[in-house]
Amino acid sequence: MAGILTADRIIMGVDPGTRILGFSLIAVRGKQVELIEFGVLNLSKLTNQEIKLKKIFEQITLLIEEFLPDEMALEAPFYGKNVQSMLKLGRAQGVAMAAALVREIPIVEYAPSKVKQSVTGNGNASKEQVAAMLKSIFKFAETPAFLDATDALAVALCHHYQGGLAPTKSSKNWGAFLAENPDRIK
Repeated sequence: MAGILTADRIIMGVDPGTRILGFSLIAVRGKQVELIEFGVLNLSKLTNQEIKLKKIFEQITLLIEEFLPDEMALEAPFYGKNVQSMLKLGRAQGVAMAAALVREIPIVEYAPSKVKQSVTGNGNASKEQVAAMLKSIFKFAETPAFLDATDALAVALCHHYQGGLAPTKSSKNWGAFLAENPDRIK
């Protein structure tokens, strides 16, 4: 944990879902990136949607409290034909975002193709190709059983590659960040 405290910034990546939610945390020191943690929140045994959303909020909050990320990057929902699935996915994303917003953590969304392009060089890469590239970059021993974990890691790494948007550690809120970075307002 001591190494984490010396990081320039910590990025939390989230791959939203109401059955399996992927999460990751990476530490950035200059151009060096280090894996802190990644995994999944398996909600598939829960049947009540409200309880799933509560669990997502609680677990994301716990991760935020433990690792104190400076930024959150999320995979934006892709367009699907099933309206109910999209609604559930949007709710999961919203709850994860709310956990970050309560703590004034800046949030950025990335399209799945942008994440894949950024990590593998191919916007149409498979989940397996993304996982293999991340395994090579971060040198973790085994590919996780649920690739939602590596998807979340890919989102965090994509955000790092994009240069991030977070305020410095001395800036504690959006107002200060915007005042310090007027060129980033679109």
